[in-house]
Amino acid sequence: MNVFDFDKTIFNGDSTAKFYKYCIKKYPRVLRHLPSMVCAFVRYYIFKKGTKTQCKQIFYRFLHEIPDVDKAVSDFWDKNYDGIFDWYKKLHTADDIIISASPEFLLEGICKRLEVAKLMASRVDKSTGIYDGENCHGEEKVRRFCDYLPDGEIDEFYSDSISDLPLARIAKKAYVITKDGKVKDWGTVFPGTLNQSESV
Repeated sequence: MNVFDFDKTIFNGDSTAKFYKYCIKKYPRVLRHLPSMVCAFVRYYIFKKGTKTQCKQIFYRFLHEIPDVDKAVSDFWDKNYDGIFDWYKKLHTADDIIISASPEFLLEGICKRLEVAKLMASRVDKSTGIYDGENCHGEEKVRRFCDYLPDGEIDEFYSDSISDLPLARIAKKAYVITKDGKVKDWGTVFPGTLNQSESV
């Protein structure tokens, strides 16, 4: 089976950031939460206090201002479906797995449209913005995959980020998606990051 990151990998951009911008235009009241968002980001990214999950929970408070999140998400993907890279549409197979730090509620709909077999993403309550468990990032992605398929093997793994090195290391072959949507061998973009026995 093949495993994929989502944002900037099979989708051109950060889906959460784009969804937030979409909501600002459609529901301007989400800007009421901007001051607390800025404080949370400064606290975590500048002063290194708290966790990424705690920071993101404050960010997702903007969801309080959206009367129907499901409709907003559906409308968002109607407008952004073309952001899915063509290379993925051609490569897609029935047993694909997507593992992403973005929230499940945001990616479930697009994964159904793409006929993705399994989605593993951050479990975020679409009404409150509260996480159920940890942010699905880095080593957490490996844990989630192993919980789902204890004996599963990843034939090919695709990502845009070195933060996904833990998944790349357990895949038979790993690739990096560049900013212009091109697929390159992991070792040519991040040389020396994989062990010899795990190299692509």
